[in-house]
Amino acid sequence: MALVAAVPAERLNNFGLAWVLLCLAFCAHAADEALTGFLDVYNPTVTAMRARFAWFPMPTFAFRDSLIGLIVANLILLALTPLAYRNARALRPLAYFYAGIMLLNGMGHTIFTVLGRTVASVHFSRPAPGFYSSPFLVITSIYMFMRLRASRMTTPG
Repeated sequence: MALVAAVPAERLNNFGLAWVLLCLAFCAHAADEALTGFLDVYNPTVTAMRARFAWFPMPTFAFRDSLIGLIVANLILLALTPLAYRNARALRPLAYFYAGIMLLNGMGHTIFTVLGRTVASVHFSRPAPGFYSSPFLVITSIYMFMRLRASRMTTPG
């Protein structure tokens, strides 16, 4: 209880730290994927899924385009940090969506590591590309959900 009293209220009534930590985990994950050959698994998986389901919406990527896209996405998300520290109501839906996608992303890398494949035709040596950073995605996503819940009553008008 004394610890809570020592922390300023403005630090407890927002999801800023959770946002920053999830952004950093996402940055680490992008680097992990780039360094471990993620596209060598991702692109054949998308191609196989499209062959089975014509409606499958995911694109394939070249390495350069993928890396630039991830860097830009991370920069935009990090630029939104001041809004998270202000507990901005407009950012909260994005924060829930972001945390949900990153939670599924981290869990997916873990599941694919256990299976040793993504689809029947795409096998890889274990661990799956991007696996090493996936626990950080899971942990920081859960923390984001916790902070969003704890700060929901203090959202400014």
